[in-house]
Amino acid sequence: MENLELENKNIDEKKQDVRGKKIRKIGGVRTMPFILANEICDRFGGAGFHANMITYLTQVLNLPLVKASNTISNFGGTSSFTPLIGAFIADSFAGRFYTITIASFVYLLGMITITISATLPQLRPPPCPNRKNCLEASNHQLWILYAALALMSFGTGGLRPCVLTFAADQFDMTKHNNKKNWNFFNWYYFCMGMSSLLALTIVVYIQDNISWGWGLGVPTIAMGLSLVAFVLGSSLYRKIKPNGSPFVRVAQVVSAALKKRKLGPRPIDPRALYENRELDADITTKGRLVHSNQFKWLDRAAIVTDSDTKELKPDQKPNLWNLATVHRVEEVKTIIRMLPISSASILLVASNSPLQSFTIQQARTMDRNLTPAFQIPPATMLIFSTLTALTTVPLYERLFVPFARRFTGNPSGITCLQRMGIGIGINILSTIASAVIETKRKSVAAEYNLLDEPTAVIPISVFWLVPQYCLHGLAEVFMAVGHIEFLYDQSPESMRSTAAALYWIAIAMGNYVSTVMVTLVHKCSGETRNWLPDRNLNRGRLENFYWLVTGVQVVNLAYYVVCAWFYTYKPVEEIEVCDDVEI
Repeated sequence: MENLELENKNIDEKKQDVRGKKIRKIGGVRTMPFILANEICDRFGGAGFHANMITYLTQVLNLPLVKASNTISNFGGTSSFTPLIGAFIADSFAGRFYTITIASFVYLLGMITITISATLPQLRPPPCPNRKNCLEASNHQLWILYAALALMSFGTGGLRPCVLTFAADQFDMTKHNNKKNWNFFNWYYFCMGMSSLLALTIVVYIQDNISWGWGLGVPTIAMGLSLVAFVLGSSLYRKIKPNGSPFVRVAQVVSAALKKRKLGPRPIDPRALYENRELDADITTKGRLVHSNQFKWLDRAAIVTDSDTKELKPDQKPNLWNLATVHRVEEVKTIIRMLPISSASILLVASNSPLQSFTIQQARTMDRNLTPAFQIPPATMLIFSTLTALTTVPLYERLFVPFARRFTGNPSGITCLQRMGIGIGINILSTIASAVIETKRKSVAAEYNLLDEPTAVIPISVFWLVPQYCLHGLAEVFMAVGHIEFLYDQSPESMRSTAAALYWIAIAMGNYVSTVMVTLVHKCSGETRNWLPDRNLNRGRLENFYWLVTGVQVVNLAYYVVCAWFYTYKPVEEIEVCDDVEI
């Protein structure tokens, strides 16, 4: 943190230019309270609702378990797909600041809608305490829920790809300036963990013990305050100017390469390929990508033909649909190289997405008493995953990195690719623990003849679930943080919002795959002893589903290892620039 304080001091310094005007540096650490307030409140509200959403759907709206689980997965998938739209808007014309502002407002509208639906009795079905012959929510009640979730999904689409990259924009993240004494992405993840911790304790307790109206109203108020805080910090931010749609640049490179596919052999010397530093100046402020030998067919887009020579005139840019610079070609190559690594998250998310819902249902059947008068809310058990992550992040930074650095010589201890692989491996151990613990829970239920009592409390402590939560939290520290760092570090600087969207697109696809997987398992495992029963978890075979998920993740780990082994880091020629200033 000493580096942070030093940078903050430097940024706060004011100098005078030759005209006597004061120049105030912008960006830096002092912007973090305003930016992180927005993201923390978003995570506070999101975690408070999402963590307990399975309870709201099954206990308040009386939906069957599989339908509720699929609703959560579909909502998660949609919320993770919309970042592609948000990234396009931010990188193309709006910029990250305005995208975050508008998205926060839309998200707030969604939270207000769902809070109102939880408050008014006519917008939910009658209570069903015995969980038998329950009346499900009507179509119009569900449509109000879906409208609220849609608003939240579109709001999330503008926040997720932009907040992290906007925060990182406030610092010089180039390798010559980042000494790795601290890792911005680790501490960002730590702050998000703290907000989740508050949500899993305060918000979930209010939802389970006071009312859902207040349980959703508190994070809604927090989100409104975070929007105000973010806008108030506007004058302090370093705002990177959008430089046109990255999707258009990708299309231009592919179009030019296809048009020239019938040309003769490409030049052996890459220096013969077209370069125009003035044309690329706006998208290479921190570094210019240099030629690489992968995906050579794309190099044809940078071959200067006779027709291109005729069109090239002084002070006039070429037709970019016919001729691309080396840097723009390498942008496309970089994104292609990143896709297989990011795709490894799909099966990981598909495996993990339903587990959160199912473990909360497991916790509901177990002994949750801390004292005779106090019970732990089922969703609060997720706190152990969050606590593990919060504990591991500083230990990783202060102990693991210096220790690993002695053997690897890497300033970060291990590479982000190695970090992601370790995370996937730990997550496999988490699902194995889940299967073993579910077998234990059902054996106790059978011992006390409670298999046919879905609302009965089985005399087994809910703390049996702690090992799987801790392993999952440990896996998150390695996998999630490593993935975010990989995408930011390896993406072209002008496409960082788009690259951040790749993280969420993988999650979106994972959630949709999860829906298909849960639906197929429920449909194909039969009516008697169904693996995933609608009402009575005790008569299901959830442990079999956990073993299936474990097998899927083992295959996914093998796939990831192959992709990481053949991955080539982006070739970049860094440019040292002065800090941004505001006059």
